[in-house]
Amino acid sequence: MAKVSAVCISDIKGVIKKPVSEIFVKIDHGIEGDAHAGQWHRQVSLLGDESVDKLRAQMPNLKAGVFAENILTSGICLYELPIGTKLRIGQALLSVTQIGKECHNQGCAIKRQTGDCVMPREGIFAQVIEEGAIKAGDEIEVVPQ
Repeated sequence: MAKVSAVCISDIKGVIKKPVSEIFVKIDHGIEGDAHAGQWHRQVSLLGDESVDKLRAQMPNLKAGVFAENILTSGICLYELPIGTKLRIGQALLSVTQIGKECHNQGCAIKRQTGDCVMPREGIFAQVIEEGAIKAGDEIEVVPQ
């Protein structure tokens, strides 16, 4: 069963996000209080714990939010989901809009330390279709098309 491991936000772009108890996502906006919110296709970022595990051998203390992800997941291979996949997470419904991204400024601090970063390959982005609250422990359901 796929679940939310952590939810994270930051009020400044380009920094590690901090875990919070709950986030609220809004249509045409994204996450309240997050610097990446706005009317664009990358309102919410998601990354699998399984992806982070690939770097934990070199850096065992990697915490939620270190790759600037909003939602850390477990039990679902996010980067294999097709664009347009709908995800019911907590009270919200998200639509996958992008798989991976271009690295910023020759890579993040993690990439400079380890030589690798999983977010550009395995992180995904989504827009909010139905608003609501999301918290750690919430189930993630792939909604049939």
